[in-house]
Amino acid sequence: MQNKITSETLDRAFKAGRLDLARALGLFDNWLNNGPSRGVGGLFQMGLPDGFADRLTERVFGPRLTVCFISRLDQIHFKIYAAVDQRDEAHMADLRALKPTADELEKAARWTMTHDVSEPFRMELKNLLEQMGYESVAQNI
Repeated sequence: MQNKITSETLDRAFKAGRLDLARALGLFDNWLNNGPSRGVGGLFQMGLPDGFADRLTERVFGPRLTVCFISRLDQIHFKIYAAVDQRDEAHMADLRALKPTADELEKAARWTMTHDVSEPFRMELKNLLEQMGYESVAQNI
């Protein structure tokens, strides 16, 4: 029987490997973390974008490591949510680099509003979309 690994914990060996890789590649120590998925309000508990699992790309790196990479569309979902939630320019830069279409942004924006249903979040989301030049998307949400 396999051990169940949840988003709540990362085991010691995984954390050590993450730090080794961060140092080897010049990344921040917390480049890989489970913060967005922890607890009651985490992404796993609140729901991932529709079709998320079907869009994963699996890569096998030897007998002990398999990594599933998320799709560009799902990156757009997570980046717009993080950009509004954290007001972080790094997330905005990542979002711009993904060059989302209006349809992709609208789909992602609607998904974010299922995770934070507050009016202040919606207004901040609309402001962000307008700043990015997507006024029509902002009007649709």
